Amino acid sequence: MVAAKVGWMSETPFLAPDGQTRCAWAGGAPEFLDYHDTEWGFPTGGDVRLFEKICLEGFQSGLSWRTILNKRPAFREDFAGFDFHQVAEFDESDVERLLRDARIIRHRGKIEAAINNARRAVELVEERGSLAAYVWDFEPEPLKIPEVVATSPASVSLSKDLKKRGWKFVGPTTMYAFMQSMGIINDHSLDCVIRDRVEAERKAFVRP
Repeated sequence: MVAAKVGWMSETPFLAPDGQTRCAWAGGAPEFLDYHDTEWGFPTGGDVRLFEKICLEGFQSGLSWRTILNKRPAFREDFAGFDFHQVAEFDESDVERLLRDARIIRHRGKIEAAINNARRAVELVEERGSLAAYVWDFEPEPLKIPEVVATSPASVSLSKDLKKRGWKFVGPTTMYAFMQSMGIINDHSLDCVIRDRVEAERKAFVRP
């Protein structure tokens, strides 16, 4: 999810039940608050988590993040926990199996893209050692004040390079949302109580 899409900097901050403010989008649905407070923006170095997020951001294209978040348990079940080594072995029978499962997004192009991207992830790990080492190379210099944007020069660069490597559904907006959520940038609003916690973890995080 791209926070800029919901205009968190132009809206009144969300006052959570604990009496502290969060990014405005965190109040958009009941399930958003926990996701916002425990996942979104915290630095991530695990290859499976990174691959999962790229896939889910691709599935979100044209849809709401709430839809994807609610379907995430089923996605994890159907896609072998997003272990890309296993997903890379999926074949046409798996595509048909996934298309029959109403619990996920039954979009052939997106399903086939996830399988393709798993194969590309295996190749990338063989080249770079880990998916994390690759994506964190695109970390930009931090901004003092977050910008309300849907893309950035870093997300454009990441998108272009992934596309050259044969990845699908990895446009600049999708990659910007990925970078936000995985903590490669800290896009929590300045008045969000979670921002400083995320920044502290980013400072302590050992880049792969």
